[in-house]
Parts: sequence; C-alpha cells; structure tokens
Amino acid sequence: MMGGRMEWPAGRDKDAALIIRTHYGDEQAWSALREALLMTWGEEDDFEPYVHIVDDPEWAGLTSAQVLSEASAHAEWLGVAYIADRASMRESPATLLALSLMTRERCDSDEEFEERGGSFRVVPYGMHEMNANLMIANLDFGDFADVARDDPEEVFRGFAG
Repeated sequence: MMGGRMEWPAGRDKDAALIIRTHYGDEQAWSALREALLMTWGEEDDFEPYVHIVDDPEWAGLTSAQVLSEASAHAEWLGVAYIADRASMRESPATLLALSLMTRERCDSDEEFEERGGSFRVVPYGMHEMNANLMIANLDFGDFADVARDDPEEVFRGFAG
C-alpha cells in the first residue's frame, strides 16, 4: 500500500463472498486453496460457489487491520471479507480469516461492536455456508464467531461437519 488508498474491488456483486489474497509466498498452496473455494458445496454438492476473489499483488502483505481500514473507506459496503493470508497457506486444512468489516465507529455501543466485529478462521466449506446465511440475514457474524470459539482450534467448519 503505497501511501494511498487501495483500489477497492469493483464489479463485485455485494452478496458474493469477498476473498482477498494477501500472501504471495506459496503458489502451490494458493492454487489448492483457490480450488477448494471454487468447489460446489452443500449436503449434495448442489450449490455453486458465490465468490469474488481479489488476487492482486497490490494487496500483498496487508494485515487484517489494514484491510479493515481500506474497507472502512467504503461505507456503502458493510459485511465480511475473507482473507487468504500466510496462515491460510500453511494450515491443513486451509482456512481463511473471516474479518468483520464493522468498525467501532459504526456501532452504537461496545456491546454491539463485540457482537458484530472481530475475526476468526473458517474453512472454505464453512465460508460458503456462512456467506449464504449472511446474505439472507438468517444469521449474523457473531453467530459464526460463537461457533468458532467453541471449536478447539477456534475455526468455523460449518454446521454440518
């Protein structure tokens, strides 16, 4: 990030899961993760992935705080970004960092921010399930964060698995 704002991903349906690659040190791991993200999912693999992948070296090395800062400049879009970071490329199974784009400034209270902000790790299957539920407002970010906190590795793996 060369002193200015990043170009925010354009042409993305606001309901598509926004996946931002920030680690460029392992092409083989990225290829495997990308393949997992593009697989059909659901009980009978009957759902197509609904994703927008940002694979642009301009985002290389950004921390979750920097991604959140970039997102906060785009007030018309609130939600979640899924970050393919260094840990994503090293973990097995691979996970993404699910990052709530809710900032404290947008919340009425600390309690609201605690419920709607923060981050946790999620496997690709869980990311699809999470995005589908967020898209229809069936559940909110905090519901998934709670499930992740109950996992021994603090990862949301989906409700079915």
